Amino acid sequence: MKKKQLIMGLLVLAALVALVVWGRDKIHFDFAVFRSQLALANWGKIALGAGCIYLAYAFRSVRWALLLRHNKKVPLLSLLGTQVIGFTAVALIGRIADPVRPYLVSKRTGLPLSNQIAVYIVERLFDAGAMALIFCLAILLAPPGAMPHPELVKRTAYWGLFLTVLGALFLVAVRMAGAWVASFLGRAFGLISRKLGVAVAHKILAFRTGLDTMRSFSDFASVISLSLAMWVLIATAYLETTQAFVASPELASMTPAKCVLLMVVSGGASIFQLPVLGWFTQIGFVTAALSKFFGAAWEPATACAATLLLVTFLSIIPVGLAWAQFEHVSLRKITEESEQASEELPADEPAEAAN
Repeated sequence: MKKKQLIMGLLVLAALVALVVWGRDKIHFDFAVFRSQLALANWGKIALGAGCIYLAYAFRSVRWALLLRHNKKVPLLSLLGTQVIGFTAVALIGRIADPVRPYLVSKRTGLPLSNQIAVYIVERLFDAGAMALIFCLAILLAPPGAMPHPELVKRTAYWGLFLTVLGALFLVAVRMAGAWVASFLGRAFGLISRKLGVAVAHKILAFRTGLDTMRSFSDFASVISLSLAMWVLIATAYLETTQAFVASPELASMTPAKCVLLMVVSGGASIFQLPVLGWFTQIGFVTAALSKFFGAAWEPATACAATLLLVTFLSIIPVGLAWAQFEHVSLRKITEESEQASEELPADEPAEAAN
């Protein structure tokens, strides 16, 4: 994993260097204007955006606790520390630290790690579904002429809505007949590679185990409601932070629909998050979106993109480091332990849990 991360980091670094060389003579960037954009920004709105992000972490804690309640009842906010420390590890170390949250929850609750990884998979699915639903509704309900490149954006929204419905149907199929779906897809992918077929079947059974945490319509309604509310908070953080750049008319007049589009771009750029280097790639993608899609000048676009990264992703680091210090947790050590523990899980463990 570390070797793959190093290769990916070198590729991203090479791409960044090539981009800088390409844009050096094509883009005029005035650092004095960049600094003035930051100085003139409404930091009260930026602080409000950060507050929305912090509240979203509390929603994550409540959601995870609800997903555990059929296995073990825990106080709704008792897992807040695992969320804060886990996302701090991702911000500093990269996506390699994703297993930290399920690993910490497993240690805190005494439940099997395989069960918590299954919960993590379900959580991520609801994140994707909620974000896709908000994106589709925001785009399709936006008034005519409110979005840049309306035909392309609407086509993307229709595809997003289609994939969301398809994902929901897949969720129902796995919940109702997970063993059959795992067996069918395992054999199908096994025609390409036996190892791939086994891995696909294993992942689906793990996903089925996670879905077992929702045993009634009320369970599903609670989780989807929390997911939608959490992503509305995150979208509000994007909107408040973007509108805080009052010296740029394009940013100060940002609408909710446009901001949701920006949030999708930012979310896509963060999927392959690398330590530190990934911060700059995310700033670059968001800056390009603000400039090309919404017409903002490069200086305010860069200032806004950097602030969005700070508010939505990096603002948790001070609290996470303090929380980890209080609980005597080493982020690097817990990342290595969680990665090793998740790789050492027996391949048949999810299958046993699903039966």
